[in-house]
Amino acid sequence: WVLTALGGATMLVQWLRHGGVRQSEGIRAARLLTHAGLAVLGLAIWIAYVLAEESALAWTAVALLVAVALIGATMFAIWIRGHNRRDHTLVTAETSFPLPVVVLHGVMAVVTLALAILAAGGFGP
Repeated sequence: WVLTALGGATMLVQWLRHGGVRQSEGIRAARLLTHAGLAVLGLAIWIAYVLAEESALAWTAVALLVAVALIGATMFAIWIRGHNRRDHTLVTAETSFPLPVVVLHGVMAVVTLALAILAAGGFGP
């Protein structure tokens, strides 16, 4: 979860640094901030689950992670579309995201979601 968050934080900084808040194309502020906010909330609820060992908290965190993943998938599609544009007169902030960070963030997000589902389901120690 921490590696996923670090990758996300790296991309958020890049997005902010390259004027993402002001852009009218590409990944817009509401989508990105909802993705990040739900991810942070999910992590907080997961920490509460670890401390309280209440399964409802684990499943709440998993549900939030699913929402985060769906929003993330839409942002990935926007990022891909931006990189494949034939007309490069409009350069959006997310085009500054380094490919390895995007890939690592996505892979780690899938791993995080899978592990959260397994843990919430009672699989493991």
